Amino acid sequence: MLINEITPLTPLWGDERPEAAKGAGFENMFGGIFRSAIDNVKETDADKTQLQYLMATGQLDNPAELSLASSKYEMSVSLLVQLRNRAVEAYNEIMRISL
Repeated sequence: MLINEITPLTPLWGDERPEAAKGAGFENMFGGIFRSAIDNVKETDADKTQLQYLMATGQLDNPAELSLASSKYEMSVSLLVQLRNRAVEAYNEIMRISL
């Protein structure tokens, strides 16, 4: 009986690795996810605030844009909170492990 040769695993990405994965490794990837979520919250908040100003001054032609911007902002905040909660849960799980 012949045993098949074991082939090595191929990486998930080649040279075009995501920016968060370059550098020191997992720490940068993990921090990059949170940085990206925080930046998304800041951007959507700025968009919503700008549209609120335009609406208040009567310069906004389509009021539905403000509604969409508010929904995007709420979703980005919700995602950030969920990421934080999952990170805290994972940390608590790790702390409960006895060695």
